[in-house]
Amino acid sequence: MKLDILAIGAHPDDVELGCGATIAKEVKSGKKVGIIDLTRGELGTRGTAETRDKESFDAAKILGVHTRINMGFADGFFTNDRTHQIEIIKMIRYYRPEIILCNAVDDRHIDHGKGSQLVSDACFLSGLRKIETIHKEGTTIQEPWRPKTVYHYIQWKDLKPDVVVDVSGFMNKKMESVLAYKTQFFDPNSDEPETPISSKNFTDSILYRARNLGRLIGVEDGEGFTVERYAAVDSLFNLK
Repeated sequence: MKLDILAIGAHPDDVELGCGATIAKEVKSGKKVGIIDLTRGELGTRGTAETRDKESFDAAKILGVHTRINMGFADGFFTNDRTHQIEIIKMIRYYRPEIILCNAVDDRHIDHGKGSQLVSDACFLSGLRKIETIHKEGTTIQEPWRPKTVYHYIQWKDLKPDVVVDVSGFMNKKMESVLAYKTQFFDPNSDEPETPISSKNFTDSILYRARNLGRLIGVEDGEGFTVERYAAVDSLFNLK
């Protein structure tokens, strides 16, 4: 399956929180988008791996993505090593995305920075012909593929974005997908332990961050991304 965009997150809900509105907008425009979760979020204080599985697929339906899979890496303990890189390379070569969206380069949760670097490194290595991979047993050796661009969405920390996407009109869809994770976010009736993301303040912050980024680029709402290399345009007139 050839995808236009492949969004990857260390945990179920990372993608929704970081770039859910951007995904919803691109799906609406006809782009094929897929999501990969590196772990099942099994170490999370609230909920279980099983509830996160269900919530992630509910969120995927809301966003309208074409596919969503979970790599089953160890939450909190996966590493950026050859074994994990090869597994990501297989997925990149299978889906052949033009763009990859992945975790913040620096963040509160240690898996976010690790996931960011793992995916970034795998994107580079995926373009090397002498690294041979087979997606499934019995299939042929995959052709190399390197995405044109890797964008890192912003998560807990207020990192300064290099690119801000106008997502006006798509925040409702984003919030619907985020709140599909009923075990994770604000619920006044929940008797589960409080976490940094279970407060109403956190849920509200999703909206006011988008509104502030939108203000800075002259639109209603925005989602920010950082890049590891220069973002290129054909003309200055392509910049708003």
